[in-house]
Amino acid sequence: MATTTKKPATAKKAPKAAKAPVAKIINNENQKPRRTQTGVVVSDKMMKTRVVRIDRMVRDTTYGKTTRKWSKVKVHDEANLSKEGDLVTIVETRPISKDKRWALQQIVRASAGKVLITE
Repeated sequence: MATTTKKPATAKKAPKAAKAPVAKIINNENQKPRRTQTGVVVSDKMMKTRVVRIDRMVRDTTYGKTTRKWSKVKVHDEANLSKEGDLVTIVETRPISKDKRWALQQIVRASAGKVLITE
């Protein structure tokens, strides 16, 4: 008696979808507008990532005193263009990593930077 084995049916895999660009900023007409913020770059030590400090003024509900509060967010900078001290505009985007939810939109004002005098 000869035994015959059947080959399992091979299912075709669906083709992989192309990945969208990480910092896609252009909105379609059916999407809601994305939030934008302006802040100062406080750290540029990571590759393609910047830490931006966003300042805001908050009025105390009881006493009415206005205080300055701030938050630091990690921002995706694909081309490593921004430097420490630059005033930048950032836009909300899809999660890029554990901490990055923002992408660099434009550099509003470049910082003077550190000037090294060599003689």
